[in-house]
Amino acid sequence: MAIPQDAGTHVEDSRDLLLGEGMLLSPTVLESKSLSDEKNLKLFGKCNNPNGHGHNYKVLVTIHGEIDPVTGMVKNLTDLKDYMEEAIMKPLDHKNLDQDIPYFADVVSTTENVAVYIWENLQKVLPVGVLYKVKVHETDKNIVVYKGELSGLGD
Repeated sequence: MAIPQDAGTHVEDSRDLLLGEGMLLSPTVLESKSLSDEKNLKLFGKCNNPNGHGHNYKVLVTIHGEIDPVTGMVKNLTDLKDYMEEAIMKPLDHKNLDQDIPYFADVVSTTENVAVYIWENLQKVLPVGVLYKVKVHETDKNIVVYKGELSGLGD
């Protein structure tokens, strides 16, 4: 996983944001155990291929916090890369999501659920309160942004 050369910080709502990016390669079969084979095929189409299909997911992780006056950084990019390696790459990269990842045994491996899984794993390794959003690109046109559970309407 490589952190892009242009990854950096920008100001939003007086808090600074830091972006890390990685590529994730994982095969999957989209299938709900609650649906018949016919309904799965109709709902998921070619993504329901029983032999699976692969994705090169692009994952963007945004954290936020104050700029440290000593280091001039929100978080060291090397540290963010290490967190992403531990929470995303080790468990998911080059793994069959449906067969190798227990989380997806009962959860359909849609990009939405991949984003939730990544969020939950990052929450385990990042300092509390710094994770801002996870953005998963399945393709150039299929992109999911997840910012965690909403605390209420209007959030």
